[in-house]
Amino acid sequence: MDERSEKDIERLQQAIDESSYIVFFGGAGVSTESGIPDFRSQDGLYHQKYKYPPETIVSHTFLMQKKEEFFEFYKDKMLAPNAQPNAAHKKLAELEAAGKLKAVVTQNIDGLHQAAGSKEVLELHGSVLRNYCLRCGKRYDGTEEDVLAGMKYVLNSDGIPKCEECGGLVRPDVVLYEEGLDNSVISRSIMHIEQADMLIIGGTSLVVYPAASFINYFRGKHLVVLNMAPTSRDAEADIVIKEKIGEVLSRIKVK
Repeated sequence: MDERSEKDIERLQQAIDESSYIVFFGGAGVSTESGIPDFRSQDGLYHQKYKYPPETIVSHTFLMQKKEEFFEFYKDKMLAPNAQPNAAHKKLAELEAAGKLKAVVTQNIDGLHQAAGSKEVLELHGSVLRNYCLRCGKRYDGTEEDVLAGMKYVLNSDGIPKCEECGGLVRPDVVLYEEGLDNSVISRSIMHIEQADMLIIGGTSLVVYPAASFINYFRGKHLVVLNMAPTSRDAEADIVIKEKIGEVLSRIKVK
């Protein structure tokens, strides 16, 4: 890291030390260091070529009309059963355990924050670890013994996953294009952001709405952006660090 980044990390450490209600708002960039591809970077899914554009495939209409193509893409590109939490996930869990971090608000669907030990995780776009039958409602979720059980059920299904009870379509409990966010998750996310004295935005380009608009509720002291590319909040943030988020947070000491 260059000298400026080093000084910014020192400022970040100081801000964390003096804050008591930290909220982390994160996106795909948090999980890229765990080997999960993002959508919008140069090597992201939106820049790869498929028969249909990825943003078309991960839509409600496509799921309903072209189920085989949806699940072919979903299993191939959106499930990463071997992914493990990286330094960013682990540091956020450590900050929560110390009472500093009150919530993780994430646009990710991979479950890695929970795998690292975070408890208050608000998943704006759902989770690949949870699935349910559209016909009878039977859940196909993870268990205490195997948190990946639900994902494996879908991943190991022959083509379109079918319910073992009624034969209905088993779909992931993720928010697709054309679908709305869960109101209770929205409410809790906004509540935490409103109460925060420090908001850390990490690994997100802040172009996905309505999720990105939740930042508007922050009225605290320290606004921090940790993202490789510029964001719409850089100008108003008091700390902006354009380095890998795992490398940045691994330097933070939890006191």
